Amino acid sequence: MRRIFLVLLALIVLAAIGFFTLGPGIVERGMNKVEAGPMPRVTPEAAALHRSLQIADLHADTLLWKRSLLDAAERGQVDLPRLQTGNVALQVFSSVTKTPKGQNYDSNSAETDNITLLAFAQLQPPGTWSSLLERSLWHATKLKRAAAGSDGQLRVIRSSDDLAKLLADRRSGANVTGALLSIEGLQNLEGKAENLDRLYEAGFRMAGFAHFFDNEVAGSMHGEKKGGLTPLGREVLRRMEARGMVVDIAHASHAAVAEMLRLATRPVVSSHGGVQATCKVNRNLTDEEIRGVARTGGVIGIGYWEGAVCDTSPQAIVRAIRHVRDLVGIRHVGLGSDFDGAVTTRFDTGQLAAITQELKTEGFTDDEVRAVMGGNVLRLLAAGLQPRDR
Repeated sequence: MRRIFLVLLALIVLAAIGFFTLGPGIVERGMNKVEAGPMPRVTPEAAALHRSLQIADLHADTLLWKRSLLDAAERGQVDLPRLQTGNVALQVFSSVTKTPKGQNYDSNSAETDNITLLAFAQLQPPGTWSSLLERSLWHATKLKRAAAGSDGQLRVIRSSDDLAKLLADRRSGANVTGALLSIEGLQNLEGKAENLDRLYEAGFRMAGFAHFFDNEVAGSMHGEKKGGLTPLGREVLRRMEARGMVVDIAHASHAAVAEMLRLATRPVVSSHGGVQATCKVNRNLTDEEIRGVARTGGVIGIGYWEGAVCDTSPQAIVRAIRHVRDLVGIRHVGLGSDFDGAVTTRFDTGQLAAITQELKTEGFTDDEVRAVMGGNVLRLLAAGLQPRDR
C-alpha cells in the first residue's frame, strides 16, 4: 500500500510540474500563432524607408503570458528582440484581466472567466487569482521589471515628455523602444471609479471600456445586452480625459461607441480592429463610427487577424487602411496588431516591413507611410497624455 501511495504521489507531483511549467507555454502556442502564407518581397527602397520610420502599434496582449519580454521567444508574436528587428519605436501593451468561456463575437455572459486558471497556472501573485484590479497591477509590475532589466533598451512611457525623449534619442541613434500600458476592459475597476487613480499611478495611460462582455462601465459589442455607457462609465470617461488617459472604443457596443464619441472632448482611438466596409464582422467599425473617431481627431488602429480584415495578408491590412484614408484622411489611421491576443497572424512584429512594402505597392506616398506606421499614433499620444490642466 505504501508503494502504491508513493507512486501516486510521484504521478501527482509530475503532473503538477507539467501543469505549472509546461501548461502556460502549451496554451499560448495554441492561441498566438504565425501561419505560413505568401508575403511580399521587401525591396531595398521599402527596407530603407522602413528603417527610417518611427513605428507605433496601438495594441498587443503580451503581458498576459508567462514569458520574458526581453528574450527572443519561440512562441507568440512580440518580444523586445522582435520589436527591435521590426524597428518599433512604441508598443502599447494591454492588460487583459478576464475573458469568458466559449468566447465569441456575438454574445457572451460575464459570469465565467478563463484568466483565473491562467493566473494560477502561471504562479502569479495570489492576489491576482481573485482580483481583476490586481491582475492589471501585476501586468504593470511585469513591464516595469522588464524595463529595469533591459539595460535601457525598453522604456515605460508615462508622459508626453517621456515620449518626446524616446523619439529624440531614437533619432540620435539610440537602440531604445517605448512601452505604454493600456487596459482591455474597465472591469478591472471592480465597480469603483477611484480605482482609476491606482491604475494611473501604476502607469496605465489608455483604456478600452469593455472587452468581450458587458461590465459596470459599458456595454460590449460581444455582450448580452450591448447597452451604452453607465453613469459610472460617463464619470470614468471624464476622469480619464482630465488625467491624460486616452479613451479607447475598441470592443465597445455600437451604443457605447456613439455615446463615447458624443461625450469625448479629446481624441479617442479604436486601438485594434477593422472596418465593416472591407470586412463585415460585427466588431468592426461602420463608416459613421469612423467619421466619429475622425471628428474627435482620433486614430483607428487596423488589426492583422482574420476577424479584423477577413484575411491575414498584408494586402488585406492595407485595404482597410486605404478605406479609412479615403473616407476621413490619412491622419486618422494607424496600426493595431492585437499581437499575442489569441490571434493567428501571417507575420510577427519583426516582419513589419511587409506592411511598409504593401503600402508602397498600393501607391501610398512616403509621408503617408510615415503617418500610418506610427506618426499618427505618436502625434495623438503626445497631446493625449498631457493632463487637462497643462
